[in-house]
Amino acid sequence: MHYVRSIGLACALATAALGLSACGLTSADGAGGSGSKAATATSAKDFGGMDALVAAAKKEGKLNAIALPRDWANYGQIIDTFEKKYGIKVEVENPDASSQDEINAAASRKGQGRSPDVIDVGRAFAISAAGQNLLAPYRVSAFDQIPKTQKDAQARWYNDFGGYASIGCDAARVKKCPKTFADLLDPQYKGKVALTGNPTKSGSAFGAVYAAALADHGSFDDIGPGLDFFTRLKKAGNFNPVESTPATIQKGETPISITWDYLNAGYADDLRAKGVDWKVSVPTAGVYAEYYSQAIVKWAPHPAAARLWQEFLYSPEGQNLWLKGHARPVLMPAMQKAGTLDTTAAAKLPQAPGGTAAFPTEDQLSKAKQAVMQGWGRVVSG
Repeated sequence: MHYVRSIGLACALATAALGLSACGLTSADGAGGSGSKAATATSAKDFGGMDALVAAAKKEGKLNAIALPRDWANYGQIIDTFEKKYGIKVEVENPDASSQDEINAAASRKGQGRSPDVIDVGRAFAISAAGQNLLAPYRVSAFDQIPKTQKDAQARWYNDFGGYASIGCDAARVKKCPKTFADLLDPQYKGKVALTGNPTKSGSAFGAVYAAALADHGSFDDIGPGLDFFTRLKKAGNFNPVESTPATIQKGETPISITWDYLNAGYADDLRAKGVDWKVSVPTAGVYAEYYSQAIVKWAPHPAAARLWQEFLYSPEGQNLWLKGHARPVLMPAMQKAGTLDTTAAAKLPQAPGGTAAFPTEDQLSKAKQAVMQGWGRVVSG
C-alpha cells in the first residue's frame, strides 16, 4: 500500500454469502488455501461464529499482507494490535508497493504459499481486481453498515478508510505554500511539486490527477483536464518526478507533495520532531475524496486469518485505529450514531470542505483509470 498505493481490497473487504456447515472447517496448510473449506466461507457464520473463526485463524498462525507501510494511516499500530490480540504473525511484503503491484502479486501467485492473503488498494484497482476474478466474496459482520455506494454488491471488496486530495508543503523551504492547484503553476515552485508515485499504479497519485481535473472544469466523467494540468505543470518546470515519501520530504527533495490529507497530516506529526514544518491544505477547488478498499485474495494461503483480519479492521477497534492515523474510516457515521467513535481522534482530522463528499461510480472510475493509463505517458514525456 505504498505512497504510490491508492487507486485504492480483498476477502476482508469482499464479502458475500455462500453457506457452509460449521463442521469440518479447516485452515490452509500454507500453500493453496483454496483447497480448504475456510477458503469458501463467506461470513463468520460459515465457521460457526467468531470464536470458531478465531480458532481457525490461530491455527494458521500467519497472514500474508503486502504494501502496508507502518506510517500509512496508522498501519503500524493496527498490525501490532492484531498480532498481540490473536497471536497471528503478519508478514508485510514490499511495504512501499503500489496498488497495481498488489494486484500483480495476487494474480501471478495462484496456488502459492507466498500469495498475498489480503490486499488494500485504491477503489479503482479493487474494481479491476474483482473484474479479473481475483477476489473472494466475504461478508464481514459490519457489512450492512457500510454505505451501499462504498462496497461491492457481491462483497468482493468494500471501502475501508479514506480522505481528501491535499497539498503538503515544507514551510521552511517554500516561501509561500500553495493552497490550490492553480497556485502550483507559479514559477516560484519550479522543480518542487511531486506526487507519491505514478498515477497509473498509485491510488494517491491517481487521486491527484482526478482532483486537478475537478479544479479545472473537469468532472467524474472527464479526467482529461487533470492530465492537461500536469502537462502544463511539467512544461512550466514545476513537476518533480521524484516519488514523494517522508524520507524525501525530510531531505528537502520533495518540498511540495500532493497526496491524501491523512498522509500529509501524518507526515506533519512525524516530521515535526525532525525539524520539518509540514503544512497541509485541502483545496476548495478540486475537492476529491476517495477511499481505499479491502479484499481477500481468492486463493489466500491463510483463508481463515484473512477473514479474521477483515473482521478486525471493520470492528470499532480497527476503525478507530485508522482514525488515529488521521484517516476517515468507512464506518465513521455508524460509529458516531452508536457512540463507539473515538471522538478525540476525530477532532484531530484535517479540516475538510463543507458539504457531503461525492464519489465517482464504478463505471466512471474505470473509464478515468483507462484514460490515465493511456494518457500519462504523454504527460511525462511531453
